[in-house]
Amino acid sequence: MIASRNGEAVAVHRARNAAASPLRYIIDPAEQYRIMETIEDAGQDLGIIYHSHTRSDPVPSQTDINLAKLGGTDMPAFPGTLYLIVGVKNAQPDLRTWSIVGDEVTQVELQVDG
Repeated sequence: MIASRNGEAVAVHRARNAAASPLRYIIDPAEQYRIMETIEDAGQDLGIIYHSHTRSDPVPSQTDINLAKLGGTDMPAFPGTLYLIVGVKNAQPDLRTWSIVGDEVTQVELQVDG
């Protein structure tokens, strides 16, 4: 999870994949709560949730889209949060950023400074 302030990334919070799988990721709810609390206590926002795709292009899968929804609704689980997917199936990583709202998926340009 990447914390942001005024739209700029300020901190990266790594989480262990509780699924222990190269094909699916799950953040342990207690670990997710701890990270979210740390971000909020620092006066920051949750800017980006990131994960990798090991065997496919860095495009949101149906599972990614479902995880971006609140429960069984089309409401965003984390309003305003972007999703960064890192494709690692090739030697050169491919990073793509997405807005996922309900079933609407839009690629977003990510500006990297420095």
